[in-house]
Amino acid sequence: MEELQTKEKILKGAENLFMKYGIRSISMDDIAKHLSVSKKTLYQHFVDKDELVTMVTQTHMESNKKVYESVREQSENSIDELHKIGQMVRRHMEDQNPSLLFDIQKFHPKAWSVWLDYKDNYIKTSIVRNIEQGKKDGHIRPEVNAEIFALLRLSTIQICCDDQVFPHEKFSPAAVQSQVFEHFVYGLCTEKGKKLYQKYKETNHKQLSNEAVI
Repeated sequence: MEELQTKEKILKGAENLFMKYGIRSISMDDIAKHLSVSKKTLYQHFVDKDELVTMVTQTHMESNKKVYESVREQSENSIDELHKIGQMVRRHMEDQNPSLLFDIQKFHPKAWSVWLDYKDNYIKTSIVRNIEQGKKDGHIRPEVNAEIFALLRLSTIQICCDDQVFPHEKFSPAAVQSQVFEHFVYGLCTEKGKKLYQKYKETNHKQLSNEAVI
């Protein structure tokens, strides 16, 4: 039990550091100091940094799945789900170091494979399901090919994180993801869907304004 708790503590601590500073800039020494444990303790649970990064990626993806499933269950319809996902995407990007995805892709191929599997299977399936439901409800244009739009969305997720396309010193990654996501949503929606999406946005804005006043 104690061994499991220690491993979970390492994974959570490493994830926090990676999210804040990126992966390449964080060493096993940094993680050990952050957690107030010895490097020996780290290596008792993980062969090397690469294995740790892979495990952090796996646990992060599993956590994301639970969050997105919760959003799906709590959403009134496909547009409500898209609106909630858009909010989540922005929050995640605000909390994430811009270099994170690039670091995984360039330096940790095993972890990158985990991300690709999550993206190409879970996210794609979720997008297709949402679009098909929206078409039935009259919120998404009937002529939309769900798979084409799902693949388009998957591509833009990575493009938005690409410093060569959107230099981080010029563009906020959170703002880029948010605007590109809205472009994606409005491209999907019928007029009925657009009005509903706008309604959810306005309601959320009012709630945030009220919270700020309080």
